[in-house]
Amino acid sequence: MNKADQSPDTSLHLITCVVQRGKGDTIAKAAMAAGAGGATIHFARGTGTRERLGLLGLAIVPEKEVVLVICKEDMSARLLEAITKAGSLDVPGMGIAFITPVLGIAGHY
Repeated sequence: MNKADQSPDTSLHLITCVVQRGKGDTIAKAAMAAGAGGATIHFARGTGTRERLGLLGLAIVPEKEVVLVICKEDMSARLLEAITKAGSLDVPGMGIAFITPVLGIAGHY
C-alpha cells in the first residue's frame, strides 16, 4: 500500500540516530519505551575531521551504529527527546540524531 498522499494527521517522520558502536540497542530500547513501534539498527563507518580529536585527544572510533525509527509526526519530538537523553547526544562527540519527513511509504506501517 502506497501512502504517498497522506493526510496531515497521519504524516510520518523518520528519526535517524548515528552513535558509537555498541550504543544502538540502548537508543532503540529508549525509543520503544517512549512509544516507537520498533527500530532498525545497522552498522556504518564514519569519517571526518573530528575522528582525530576525540575526548582528551583520543581517536574517535569510526565504526558507528545507525538507528532508524519511523513514527507519526506527533510522536517525533517525544522520541527525539528520549533518544537524545539515552544516547547523551547533548555531549559533543556522542552522536547525532535528526528528523526527516517521510514523503511516501510502501509496505505495512
